[in-house]
Amino acid sequence: MTVTAAQGFEASGIAIGLKASGGKDLALVVNRGPRHSSAAVFTSNRAQANPILWSKQVIDDGTVSAIVLNSGGANCFTGPQGFQTTHATAEAVAAALEVSAGDVLVCSTGLIGEQLDRDKLLPGVATAAAELSVNGGDDAAEAILTTDSHPKTAVFEGDGWVIGGMAKGAGMLAPGLATMLVVLTTDADLASDQLDRSLRAATRVSFDRLDSDGCMSTNDQVSLLASGASGVSPDADTFTAAVREICLDLARQLQGDAEGASHDITIEVRGAVTEDDAVEVGRSVARNNLFKAAVFGNDPNWGRVLAAIGTTQAPFDPYAVDVTMNGVRVCHAGAPDAPREDVDLSERAVSVVIDLKEGTESATILTNDLTHDYVHENSAYSS
Repeated sequence: MTVTAAQGFEASGIAIGLKASGGKDLALVVNRGPRHSSAAVFTSNRAQANPILWSKQVIDDGTVSAIVLNSGGANCFTGPQGFQTTHATAEAVAAALEVSAGDVLVCSTGLIGEQLDRDKLLPGVATAAAELSVNGGDDAAEAILTTDSHPKTAVFEGDGWVIGGMAKGAGMLAPGLATMLVVLTTDADLASDQLDRSLRAATRVSFDRLDSDGCMSTNDQVSLLASGASGVSPDADTFTAAVREICLDLARQLQGDAEGASHDITIEVRGAVTEDDAVEVGRSVARNNLFKAAVFGNDPNWGRVLAAIGTTQAPFDPYAVDVTMNGVRVCHAGAPDAPREDVDLSERAVSVVIDLKEGTESATILTNDLTHDYVHENSAYSS
């Protein structure tokens, strides 16, 4: 059910010929109300695709009736024609649903620098609108995929209210937001300002901490729509915790489907002076190709961890740091501890715990190893 798990939402996902594979490539999610509250966060990349530029205008008033998403083309660096295509897509949705184009979010994903085929896209919107259904969430989740191997979906059930979600993303996974399109829907009865606070609090510790390959996308968008159809208004803390939980679930699904990865690495940094310091340290390891290549080779090379954190500005004493890998403390006080042969990296999940011994703050970063398959996929796929 995914994005249609919450009351008040319908969705569809169809094939209109944007993808060379012939697979589903156009998704539509519609909020039937009675509320049309919304919030969204966007990539922090200064190079932003036309749908991002459009959607930033739409979200200003916190009212969204629908979101249309296409794969098979990013509509980025496509000039005025590309922005006109985004505008025309919103207009097509508006005409099909009898809503305002200014209340339609637009998302695109795929190859940068290629124009979308309007002759396929605009008639496809009408077809997608005709196929809207409360059972259309799974089709929508499939239609937004690019190099993903499978859809990513999640549902959270609250006390009389629900959050549903779908996500896509397999490469260019790095903040802000990783290369992702995410749609969250809820039937909770909440205003847009509360949705915005909850979404930003959740993405800060989930999608913004997913750093698979250090490459930031031009098209990232995470949207949260509320229909109010349940008539239930959860308190702010309860709702924020739920949004955080579903975002973490989807972020880990994205991590698990990262292009070519053979290990999912969780880096937990403890004992930092500030949370920002912990994030900086964790990200320095997550982006260290030597460390990531070592994990691919099942080598618990903790020296590369220390070398990576030594490039940061975070306060720490290199001769006080502990490093634990998959439960084995391989480094204590900046010196060898348990033999590295005691660490088993044969399983997909890898845990790295770094204790800086400087403070009480912590943070967790999600990443992957660097594999032959990642290099092959990104040399074969023009992106």
